Amino acid sequence: MNLLAAESGLLRILTLSDPNTRVVLLGSSLLGLACGVLGVFAVLRRRALIGDVIAHSALPGVCGAFLLWHDRSMPVLLGGGLVAGLLGVLCVHCIRRHTRIKEDAALAIVLSGFFGVGLVLSSLVQSLPTGAAAGLDTFIFGKAASMTRADVAWTAGLAAVTLLVLVPLSKELQLLCFDRAFAAGLGRRTGVLDAVLFGMITVCTIIGLPAAGAILVASLLIIPAAAARYWTERLAVLLFLSGVFGVLATSSGALVSAAVPKLSAGPAMTIAAAIIFAVSAAFAPERGFAPAFWRRARLRRKIASQNLLRAVYELAESGDGPVVSRHALMLKRAWTDGQLHRLIERAIDARTVEATGAGVLLTPKGLDAARATVRTHRLWEAYLVAHADIAPDHVDRDADQIEHILSPEMIADLEARLAEDEPVPPSPHPVSRTGDRGVHA
Repeated sequence: MNLLAAESGLLRILTLSDPNTRVVLLGSSLLGLACGVLGVFAVLRRRALIGDVIAHSALPGVCGAFLLWHDRSMPVLLGGGLVAGLLGVLCVHCIRRHTRIKEDAALAIVLSGFFGVGLVLSSLVQSLPTGAAAGLDTFIFGKAASMTRADVAWTAGLAAVTLLVLVPLSKELQLLCFDRAFAAGLGRRTGVLDAVLFGMITVCTIIGLPAAGAILVASLLIIPAAAARYWTERLAVLLFLSGVFGVLATSSGALVSAAVPKLSAGPAMTIAAAIIFAVSAAFAPERGFAPAFWRRARLRRKIASQNLLRAVYELAESGDGPVVSRHALMLKRAWTDGQLHRLIERAIDARTVEATGAGVLLTPKGLDAARATVRTHRLWEAYLVAHADIAPDHVDRDADQIEHILSPEMIADLEARLAEDEPVPPSPHPVSRTGDRGVHA
């Protein structure tokens, strides 16, 4: 019977048929949107950890407000947290400005000091007759499912206000984040803009305390923005993606927290945000680990293939004839027998070389590709000799490193500078039949 009731409750949560779940989901989504968008400016301004300081500093303010007013209402608790959070930011600023302590140490001092005071006050609150009913322990780890409609209304309202303040200031904040000195030169009041940014970060952090908790609310500011940074270079797209990632993290975390009775919302939201970050870091097209790995692998294969074709071409050009022995190729590029075998097999599959009993032979397709590679290599060698004053016997290695990445525009520019129109210009130095360039496979 209990199992059936649990399954029924879980179904109501997942299908959003429970009115309270819908309310909590709406509030959490607005919180994630505000944190995600604002977090972009916090990360770009290199003030990401200030949210962590504010969150930890807010805990003694929340507990102190309850001790003074004995009221669990959201305005009272968030008001106390806001005052304490702003005091924490002020302490960091004073320590940085009036002492020799660096910013990272100042952040650590204020964060740990205020949080320690908050834990002491939280223990004091729990010892009171009404302390257990106050539910202030949820401000440490967060519990979105325990939020009332009034709590959600305050959270959603303040998140909406934060977004409304952010929109008209987006251009000024963009300028502040990327070049503070230039912004000041244009007459922008950078100090006021910084204060507004810190103020919005403070408000956004404070309203996230009931849902995500003091320990992990900063993750909603940092992780969605960092994840979105993998996908784009444009600020407008970055703001959009960070907001979407913030909504996904908070909404999914709130649902999981509501479905699992003893699971706090803060860890669930942070784990969801971390998963989004991990996927972004791994699979984002331009900056992701996996695409970068495959691009490097393709480039290595391309370089190895071109090196093989150039080696066959140069050995044939130097008098070996169209068929080049494997031994000569091994001496030319310092390949091992296994590496050379793999390269030749790939080239055969690409139909650029043919294997014969005496060695390998370039196919018509391979000959065209080899000529293009050799031409690029020798154009760059000639350029280094003519314009960089490098001795002809020292240019081969430099050209060997860059010939594979020259664009058609650069090749055309080299041709114009050198007035070179031969299909394959002569080498400015004798072509070596042996070398010690190392492994290029």
